[in-house]
Amino acid sequence: MTIGVPREIKTLENRVALTPGGAASLVRRGHRVWVERGAGLGSGIPDAEYERAGAELVDQAEAWSADLVVKVKEPIAEEYRYLRKDLILFAYLHLAADEALTRALLQAGTTAIAYETVQLPDGTLPLLVPMSEVAGRMAPQVGAWALEKPHGGRGVLLGGVPGVAPASVVILGGGVVGTNAAKIALGMGAQVTVLDVSKSRLQYLDDVFGGRLITLASTEANIASSIRHADLLIGAVLIPGAKAPKLVTREMLATMKEGAVIVDVAVDQGGCVETIRPTTHANPTYVVDGVVHYGVANMPGAVPRTSTFALTNQTLPYLLRLAEKGLEALKEDPALLQGLNTHQGHLTCRGVAEAFALPYTVPERVF
Repeated sequence: MTIGVPREIKTLENRVALTPGGAASLVRRGHRVWVERGAGLGSGIPDAEYERAGAELVDQAEAWSADLVVKVKEPIAEEYRYLRKDLILFAYLHLAADEALTRALLQAGTTAIAYETVQLPDGTLPLLVPMSEVAGRMAPQVGAWALEKPHGGRGVLLGGVPGVAPASVVILGGGVVGTNAAKIALGMGAQVTVLDVSKSRLQYLDDVFGGRLITLASTEANIASSIRHADLLIGAVLIPGAKAPKLVTREMLATMKEGAVIVDVAVDQGGCVETIRPTTHANPTYVVDGVVHYGVANMPGAVPRTSTFALTNQTLPYLLRLAEKGLEALKEDPALLQGLNTHQGHLTCRGVAEAFALPYTVPERVF
């Protein structure tokens, strides 16, 4: 099989979907790997390393002409022309927040497998975890930056100093993103509150952090009360494959402190804050009602070296299976089948279908 690795062209997206080590693993198994020239430069990987691994350097069109195209981020509008019926696309897609891409994939008949909806029987999302860890750990870091007065924030130091209270960090969601955000925020000396709908998750967080953070049931009343005192609000809510629920309304926003900061990590799934919209690393923030909003939809792209290797560690076993067996791999692996979002004009992710009121086909029925 031929595997294509296009260069990411989303604004300031410097990750690449495959490391030279991953390319070598595919080549050793008899596959051809076509890497677009310069695809790895943003992650500190020169073309020569791919060549030494046995990959072939090609232009954009040729990379997209492969049987299986592996990417980091979803195709943007100028890449839609490369979508086709006999293409298998393996990438983060986040279709519930992107109707235009959803319809483009359906119209082209592309087989699109989304990293973020590959799901193990225990509910774990193995290909989302590494980037959730990165984004979670980045959230307090970028929030602390945005809280600085020159960046529009309140001028509050996250950890405070002796005699001055630390910042209040409120995290909506206690999953992978929320847990990693709490770890870093606590390490920076902030007062941290985590809200989650799961009692058992809150018990777990209370246990592993030794009672150093405040845990609250995620109710409308608790959310409204918590964000009033927040200096930094981190959105870390996830419903696999579906749009994130809007937990913070415009009315609630008006109760927040002047110069408070929102970092909504869920923005790539529509965001859990009503006033959030996607931004880029080039222009990451904007202000609504005196509150600074950070809505970068590819946060891990700012630390591409770490992110690229973390991502390939998780995606490579699935990529090897797809390269070896093609669509048969989906039939044999229920977790990978859960990742199937579109196939030959069928929409096979329920959350996406519900988001856009489109017909849904059970994945098992499309083969």
